[in-house]
Amino acid sequence: MTQPLVSILDDEPAIRAMLADALQEAGFRTLTFARATEFEAALKTATPDVCLVDLSLPDRDGLTLVHRLALEQGATVIIISGRAQVQDRVTGLELGADDYIIKPFDPSEVVARIRARLRRDRPVTQTGNSARFNGWTADFDSYTLIDDDGRQTPFSHAEGEVLRLFLERPKRLISRAVMQETLGGAAGESFDRAMDVRISRLRQKLREDPKNPRLIKTIYGAGYIFLGDVGWT
Repeated sequence: MTQPLVSILDDEPAIRAMLADALQEAGFRTLTFARATEFEAALKTATPDVCLVDLSLPDRDGLTLVHRLALEQGATVIIISGRAQVQDRVTGLELGADDYIIKPFDPSEVVARIRARLRRDRPVTQTGNSARFNGWTADFDSYTLIDDDGRQTPFSHAEGEVLRLFLERPKRLISRAVMQETLGGAAGESFDRAMDVRISRLRQKLREDPKNPRLIKTIYGAGYIFLGDVGWT
């Protein structure tokens, strides 16, 4: 079985070497890059399973790159950055990152987070990988929402995690605690804000009325309920 490929984009040689050594020792294949242009060129010939992306790059804005990766690539995107403010983390997650790791970090934590993320990415065979609901089809292989007219709207990996959680539990209250336990991440204000952002973006893509959403209902003080009729294929 081919080992997962992790691409590392960071302009600090010591960090690239540290991560590559830890990941290779853990059984991953790695590619390392100091510049975004090199990284993007490599994407044309190899699709990584995980992208580790620093935000402070010499030739490209890291957040713009993260957003593009979330929309166009099927890889998990994890930000590694010295920017520790809550707003930086929320912005990164809003733009499509699946996780945010603050420098300095222990490489064993990065390995553990990658493994945990890849476990959550595995298809749920008992329910399939495509769901039909209320005039929409959610394709979790291509990360695409398709309406009845065939128009396609991509969603990010992070948004897909939340959408799948809703579709696997229709018409049931999903509390914040259940979301945190299922999706991972540290409970607290930053997690809650990140979930709010992902749900807001999903509502936009499902063309919901933000003042009166039909599918994803907020139960204030309790959590969310997905009201669609769901069928899996």
